Amino acid sequence: MRPDDRPDAPTSSTAPGRPAAERDGRARRASPRPEAQQEQGPQDPHGPQDPQDPHSPHGHGGRAPEGPGELPRRAWWSVLRRTVIEFKDDRVPDLAAALTYYGVLSIFPALIVLVSVFGLLGRNDTAAVVGNLVVLAPSEVRALIVQGVTAVSGSGRAGLFAVVGLLVALWSASGYLAAFIRAVNAIYDIEEGRPFWKLTPLRLGLTVLATVLLAAGAIAVTLTGDLARLAGDALGVGDAAVTAWDIAKWPVLALVAAGLIMVLYWAAPNVRQPGVRWLTPGGVVAVLLWVIVSGGFALYVTHFASYDKTYGTLAAVVVFLVWLWLSNMALLLGAEVDAELMRERGIVQGAPAGREPYAVPRDPPKADNLPE
Repeated sequence: MRPDDRPDAPTSSTAPGRPAAERDGRARRASPRPEAQQEQGPQDPHGPQDPQDPHSPHGHGGRAPEGPGELPRRAWWSVLRRTVIEFKDDRVPDLAAALTYYGVLSIFPALIVLVSVFGLLGRNDTAAVVGNLVVLAPSEVRALIVQGVTAVSGSGRAGLFAVVGLLVALWSASGYLAAFIRAVNAIYDIEEGRPFWKLTPLRLGLTVLATVLLAAGAIAVTLTGDLARLAGDALGVGDAAVTAWDIAKWPVLALVAAGLIMVLYWAAPNVRQPGVRWLTPGGVVAVLLWVIVSGGFALYVTHFASYDKTYGTLAAVVVFLVWLWLSNMALLLGAEVDAELMRERGIVQGAPAGREPYAVPRDPPKADNLPE
């Protein structure tokens, strides 16, 4: 009998002199455990992580991307694709309609307060102030707002309306902020966990800040025209200074609007933000889209639409509501862009693409509101 034919002869896959139990243990250690594979979780859609490779999506020298500019190009395509999908899934047009309702309740009291403050200062620039605020709106909208606010300012009760209107505007506009908070929480797919004693001061504080910023922008644009004329006369350039200011004041208003949007995007959602940024891609998208939509809608109403034939005397009101709805959609679309950028930064760091919620809440929801 050959040595290989003996029953106790070692095979080629077993080492001579090794006990069977030890050989089995080594084999088990060599193969990965199923539970270890489960602990690794789903694979990252961007491929294996290589934090030391600065060219990989996880790279950046072993650190997470701090801003949108550090995201790879394919990540931006993912953000764009998911923004379009989430715009539909989050029902942004419906959210914008709710904001339009609260906006109607808040915009007129806020403008009345603004005009009342001008009355207390002894100025009579109502049309100029309101016109600067809604310059991009269709002419029907401007006429409707200016007519209503001018009637109040000409009643001779500016001081009284400044006090009463301030309280009404503060509470009404805070209702708009409450609706906006709910909308952006839905966009971030996160529940509200902040208690009442946190949310109420936040709503009122954002309302006061928004009123101050808008009032400061309108007053600055209105009053500095006289200063530009005085500066032109002093420098001997005449009306050239006024012309230059008439062009430069619109970027100033755009910066005020962008700053206000930045504050809303940072403070409104129940999401822990990486830090305060003076400019976000979503804020830029919101401002640019609002300018384009407002201008385009104004041209449409002027040259193509027939609201007068359909709605008669209510045409101006309908145009105002549609314009406000489009403006709110632009605002929410910018928030959607920032939300998807936050999701993409998490994916680049290795988080699963489908994890919900993908953002870290400032205040976690109550336990009874969490799914079992």
